[in-house]
Amino acid sequence: MRVGGNSAAVLFLGAALAVGLASCAALGGPETELAATSIEKLEYYPYLVKGYQGSYPSRTVLILMPVDNREFVDTATDDHAPQGVDPAIGVTLDQKQAVSQRLYSDPLAPIVQQAIIRSAQEAGLTPVASPETEYHPGAKVNADYVLATKISRGWVIKRRGSEETYGPTWSTAANFALTLTLYKPPFSVPFWQGTSASTYNDPPVGSFALGPEDETGIYDNPGEVLSVALTRSVAGVFDQAELRSLIMQDEVRP
Repeated sequence: MRVGGNSAAVLFLGAALAVGLASCAALGGPETELAATSIEKLEYYPYLVKGYQGSYPSRTVLILMPVDNREFVDTATDDHAPQGVDPAIGVTLDQKQAVSQRLYSDPLAPIVQQAIIRSAQEAGLTPVASPETEYHPGAKVNADYVLATKISRGWVIKRRGSEETYGPTWSTAANFALTLTLYKPPFSVPFWQGTSASTYNDPPVGSFALGPEDETGIYDNPGEVLSVALTRSVAGVFDQAELRSLIMQDEVRP
């Protein structure tokens, strides 16, 4: 079958349009515009932080439900409002540093409590979950220690950078921090108090001695980057020489 001149021109224009649309998609054009909101999955990555596993004596720790007491210093107040029961955990910014997507997750307290339980198990302790958020001195507790936790930081920002051959560059920064108080029942005076914080950048800043345009992130989703910061912060609770030494030297009555 012969293709006439007009038909050939139509086919050529169609092919050119397809290539143009593909190029727009690769460069993050309208076809890849972000949804206004995104529910991100936050989780603890077991054994991501190594070196403290099995370093604690066999003791029982009651893990209270953490309290979401985060401080926000990065963006406008409106960006921190929850979406129903889902807390705000960050934003995605466009090239003009304007918010293009707001990020949310499931409630943080249960996620962090389960993360602390997993980390305590790695450390060699026997954790027990409690729905209570506060320690009550004098109350009968079937555990050697009680750990109360406040989530003081938990935020991620994903930024869109310059346009390159294969599309836009991206960088993501996340921080997570906990304030901790460990009690030894039935006493009201804290047995130990401390903090654990972590900041994680994806791609790592300057880790490859390359310019920002030549560095590629490891994670696709900002929730994964915040999960790394969360994991490092939680693992940092038990990866502390002072806390480990106190518990190892402490005499626990049978």
